[in-house]
Amino acid sequence: MILTTPWVMWALLALPIVWLLLRALPPRPREQSFPPVTLLLGLGARNDDVARAPPWLLLLRCLAVALLIGACAQPFITRDRGGIATSADTLLVIDNGWAAAPGWAQRLRAVDSILERLERNGHSVRLLLTAPPTGDEPVRVGPVQNPAVLRTMLDPSEPQPWGVDRAAAAQALRDMTRQGWHGPVLYLADGMATRDDDAFATALRDVGTVRDLRLPDSDIVTLAPDRGDGTALGLLIRTVPRPHAREMNVRAQTIDNSTLQLLHVTVPSGASQAGIRMDLPAELRNQLDHVDIDAIAGPASIRLLDENDRRRPVGLIAGSSSDTPLMGNLFYLRRALAPTAELREGSLDSLLSRPLSILIAPDGTLGSPDARRKVENWVRGGGMLIRFAGPLLVQSASGGGIDASPGPQGAQADALLPVRLMDAERVLGGAMSWSKPEHLAPFGAQSPFHDLPVPSDVTVSRQVLARPATDLDTHTWARLTDGTPLVTHAALGAGQVVLFHVTSTADWSNLPLSGLFVSMLQRLGERAVGIETPADQSLLSPYLTLDGAGVEGPPPAGAQALRADAFGHVAVSAIHPPGLYGPRASRRALNVGDEAGPMAPQPTIGTAMDLRGQMPDIALGPILAVLALVLILTDGVIAIMLRSRRVRVSALALMLAAASSLATPVQGRAADMPPTDAPAQHNAHVPGAALETRLGYIVTGHDDIDTVSREGLQGLSDYVNARTSAVLGHPDALVPERDDLSYYPMIYWPVTADATTSPARTAALNAYMRHGGILMIDTQGQDPATAPRDEKDDAFTGSAPGTAAALRRMTAGLDIPPLTKLDDHHVLTHTFYLLHDFPGRYDGMPVWIAQEGDSTNDGVSPVIIGSNDWAHAWAVDDSGNTPYATMPDGAEQRTLAYRFGVNAVLYALTGNYKADQVHVPALLKRLGE
Repeated sequence: MILTTPWVMWALLALPIVWLLLRALPPRPREQSFPPVTLLLGLGARNDDVARAPPWLLLLRCLAVALLIGACAQPFITRDRGGIATSADTLLVIDNGWAAAPGWAQRLRAVDSILERLERNGHSVRLLLTAPPTGDEPVRVGPVQNPAVLRTMLDPSEPQPWGVDRAAAAQALRDMTRQGWHGPVLYLADGMATRDDDAFATALRDVGTVRDLRLPDSDIVTLAPDRGDGTALGLLIRTVPRPHAREMNVRAQTIDNSTLQLLHVTVPSGASQAGIRMDLPAELRNQLDHVDIDAIAGPASIRLLDENDRRRPVGLIAGSSSDTPLMGNLFYLRRALAPTAELREGSLDSLLSRPLSILIAPDGTLGSPDARRKVENWVRGGGMLIRFAGPLLVQSASGGGIDASPGPQGAQADALLPVRLMDAERVLGGAMSWSKPEHLAPFGAQSPFHDLPVPSDVTVSRQVLARPATDLDTHTWARLTDGTPLVTHAALGAGQVVLFHVTSTADWSNLPLSGLFVSMLQRLGERAVGIETPADQSLLSPYLTLDGAGVEGPPPAGAQALRADAFGHVAVSAIHPPGLYGPRASRRALNVGDEAGPMAPQPTIGTAMDLRGQMPDIALGPILAVLALVLILTDGVIAIMLRSRRVRVSALALMLAAASSLATPVQGRAADMPPTDAPAQHNAHVPGAALETRLGYIVTGHDDIDTVSREGLQGLSDYVNARTSAVLGHPDALVPERDDLSYYPMIYWPVTADATTSPARTAALNAYMRHGGILMIDTQGQDPATAPRDEKDDAFTGSAPGTAAALRRMTAGLDIPPLTKLDDHHVLTHTFYLLHDFPGRYDGMPVWIAQEGDSTNDGVSPVIIGSNDWAHAWAVDDSGNTPYATMPDGAEQRTLAYRFGVNAVLYALTGNYKADQVHVPALLKRLGE
């Protein structure tokens, strides 16, 4: 035990004086008969004014005084098992990159205990964080500070989502030593080696004695891509090797955090990586948003997915020779597409019966007019058709092109050909020809293949020639060295038609035998279904990024755009934090594991110590003070007992209750108290909503959605309480068929794809609306089935498949008046705040409300219907954080969402009183008359 103020213990010398002062005890009262004569006879001159207290009571009183003196000395028990000396001004160096995220709370507790000891000993501290704070600020050693001030700065801090820069930290240390500052160093290492460790270690040792504090069992992991054979989503768990095996749970989740697959992975002892394969159908795999590792914090354990990780369904139209080995039309296509796409083979009708991204038609598979008509309608709807030339195409090509103008010999143009074709193929090389097979020319800048290297051994011996035209160059993506087109394309409606002027086999060219053929088909797949993942030098701006805890949010200050061709090859940094980059139609993901590489343990610098040994000290002062108060109260009880033989039971009970209340910690008593919103015993049968104003939400049966509804309405209630005179309690979960809805001014009703209704629910909601209640119905996003085709890419509308049909089912039978879009003139837009927009988690979708002038319910709309997902924007978790990002405007959009919620609540509480204010001038004029 150590005393913070030991000089207070000199007060113990006063205990003998206390002993003398406390020896006196008031005399015990005598029982005396009332007759006056007897009373007078008993009077005497005895000196009974003072009685002596027993020695054990004196000891009790002296002990209470001694405990009070000890409490004033502020003793504490140190729990520093490492024996760190804090007897001098100290340099505190902390690795605060992404590798320090696991166990960050333990690191902060250790730092807190170290700073507490430095403050108690009267020493200062300097801080060096090895990860850059932002893209514009360098790594530097902080000024000399009071440890108490530094504690308040570090307590709410989080690690950075990028790695440490030990080279810059070493330079900052060298600058400090040149200024003459030296002292002991406490280094909280993350344990992962970098290439700059030697220079950093030398700079640390030049400052002073180094103690290296680490968490020996910290799991430093990253999720890196593992393409493998491409048939499954492959990932690698890379980690710093440990001497024992580790069990991890890897979870594949959608954008709404629904789990599609959970894998249990074992990392063997001494291993630096472990492979993962997630075999999911293409429909499910394309719904994946991210993959993370349970119970490991930080951005490194999360891998965001983009379009490159999805598998597009590709249809191969089968023909008579499709299955012939080495000679079949689909033989090389099947092997080129298998690693990156979900292949479907069969007849045209069977392929078009399911959703497709690409349809590949080898030579001769689109011979019938009915087949071409079906494919043309499919392409115009947004699909991509890839055709290959061959003898049958040459025979049928008496013109061609995407328009319907008459071709040679009076034939109509083929809409499924991007350019007009010559009547015969071109033969290069052979026994009867002087020419030689042609090579491929470099791809143009506008071609999707522009950055692919052209192998020198790829040649073309036969091709279908395109007819010369003024716009032929704009339709050409690949050409031979003599300038003739090899791959052409054209838009058809919302889709595209692509033609390879050679066969899909090796008969006309050895292109299908090369790796270039695989890359070309992969690039075409990336452009399918209107989605194009850029791989050129265009700049993609950050859209959403991960913070040090792995939570999505707006990009930090200093984040910069990244070139599209750098993804997968550049490491995360302060200027390029992990997250999603680019617009919606061409979004790319930058992850910590993209360029983390193999990880190795960091060599120890100085004296190695276990970080877990640094624990906060236990203060004994409050405990001693409580014990002293208990002894003082006990002395009072004993004094009462000694002064009277007949002790009043009520007085003793009161004293004992007071003593027990003081002995009980405040936290314990607070935990035992009933909640403030609990009704009194005599009102136990009265619902809580009858005693205070509350909002309600309808239970959907989905735990995640119901939790968000509760957190959202709680956050809105707190916002209303803080900014208006309304007082709202906590929200209630409601089942309309069971609960009485009449107590709630407004009820939030989230729409789910599987939502249903019942006659009892419809009747209860109709009665609720007829008596003045307001239903706020929220689809929490837009159903893609009802989204307009001309919707802009930058609209942040969210996606809620199936909610349009669910909304129709839910509202069937409800007495909903005619609706109109909410605009600036409606009373709801100026009930409290003046609003022009009504966003939630998303923005850009209209809000529907009853037309003004409806006499029903005194002109107050009984419903508010929207798709902006207000509950996620209002939600506040148990820690007081807002866990769901608002897109695209972040905090400003969340403020507008709260303000719209305030207006809706006051609209539900006060009706259309704001609309009545337009009559105030007329009323004042009438009163004046």
